[in-house]
Amino acid sequence: MRIGIVDLDTSHPQNWIPIERELGHEVMGVWDGGELHPPEYVRDFAQKHQLPKVYASLEEMAKDVDCAVLHSCNWDTRIERARPFVAAGRAILLDKPVAGNPGDLRQLLEWEAQGVRLTGGSSLRFCCEVQEYLARPESERGALHTALCGCGVDEYNYGIHAYSLLAGLLGAGAQSVRHLGQGGQRRVQVRWADGRSGLLVIGTTTRWLPFHATAITDRQVSQFQVDAGRLYRSLLEKVLPYLEGKGPPPVTLRELLEPEQWALAARRSWLEGDREVRLDELGEEGYDGAAFGRFYREQKYGTGS
Repeated sequence: MRIGIVDLDTSHPQNWIPIERELGHEVMGVWDGGELHPPEYVRDFAQKHQLPKVYASLEEMAKDVDCAVLHSCNWDTRIERARPFVAAGRAILLDKPVAGNPGDLRQLLEWEAQGVRLTGGSSLRFCCEVQEYLARPESERGALHTALCGCGVDEYNYGIHAYSLLAGLLGAGAQSVRHLGQGGQRRVQVRWADGRSGLLVIGTTTRWLPFHATAITDRQVSQFQVDAGRLYRSLLEKVLPYLEGKGPPPVTLRELLEPEQWALAARRSWLEGDREVRLDELGEEGYDGAAFGRFYREQKYGTGS
């Protein structure tokens, strides 16, 4: 495919571009919204990574590419920045978190129903450790009934990785979420109708913590930390063939969006006295992408930026 990069906010673009090329795709250029970096950063990035063009508009990029990869740290910009590519019939890869409110999630599902190829999310959903664990025969490892997943840094931008890791292990179809309290980090329970349960340990930490999981079956307990060095390739190898039109998506979009829904339900739970929140009562409120974008900029460039 011919790929266009939208926004350079995070470290992902510089790490993904070499893999995209190794997998046989051509990176045509970049457009950046300027919410984080000054224009000279974008020009230097394009030169350093040998990108042919810095685009003046998303509409211009949409004429040249087969697929757009959206990387903004402000997830509230995703829908508007995806529109030119939807209109042009292009495929779309949405970096994590895919969106931050129920309305944006519904819009993505509407676009998929119209035939738009889009996917993305956290690479933890497809990490090698989960794939290797699930590839073991159930007769050997047992039936998975409980999993604990966690990571550090923050509740949503990074916390979504833990939700996605849990989804990778236990799959979609959860019915309710409940915040279990805060002490060190937030603790969240995700429940399935068949009795399976997931526990998440997420939120602010004084230092980075590794992605970790504990899987409990009727036969054994398995624990692992995720090798961050393999994450990006595991995601791109799963999603790029679908975006290219060479096969089905690795999971349906409705399933892919469940980690974001779980996180939205957890937020509602802790704002409403830690009550259990069903996934069919999310409301319309969500995580503030613009506020996170400002915070992210200040962390990189200081409060005077």
